[in-house]
Amino acid sequence: MQQFLEHLAVIAFVIVFFWTRDVFAATTVLLVAITAQVAFYKLTGRPLSNVLKITFWLSLILGGLTLVLRDETFIQWKPSLVAWAMALGLVGAMWFAKLLVLKKMLGSAITTEDAVWRKLTYGWTLGLTANGFINLWVAYNYSMETWVTFKFVGLIGLQLLYVVIMMVYLVRIGAIKDDDAAASSQPNNENSTEA
Repeated sequence: MQQFLEHLAVIAFVIVFFWTRDVFAATTVLLVAITAQVAFYKLTGRPLSNVLKITFWLSLILGGLTLVLRDETFIQWKPSLVAWAMALGLVGAMWFAKLLVLKKMLGSAITTEDAVWRKLTYGWTLGLTANGFINLWVAYNYSMETWVTFKFVGLIGLQLLYVVIMMVYLVRIGAIKDDDAAASSQPNNENSTEA
């Protein structure tokens, strides 16, 4: 449910764009949706993730510029800037604050040494940096329809690919056992019901 809430504004953007074929109408809906999302989090006392904070501010700034200047280039840069900000956050926290963000996020599920967490941090930093460049390549070389589709399907697909690569790496080095990985991907028969 949390992941759905995190992507609600983007989903609204995609729906409105393909319904109207108007990037400015979709951007307006994106700004309203992400503002409502942040307000909902604040009113219900839920913590805002750093990704949501970055996305909120970049959406307001770049979406606002898109609407004021009537130039869709600004909103097309948003996924790249979000990805690069996340990459900088990961590597910056590791270099300057000696904080392994991935370990903080996943450490309760995966127990491994800090050297592995550093490698994972570099891997995700590389992947997020690549996402930013790939987004711009699609934005500048393909139609708006293709870019919107890529923004929703392609970027999420790339992140899922990075998760698979990370899991394969962790299994190969023994941080996750094959049996553990298989068990986590299999439905729990005790909780399943027969029809």
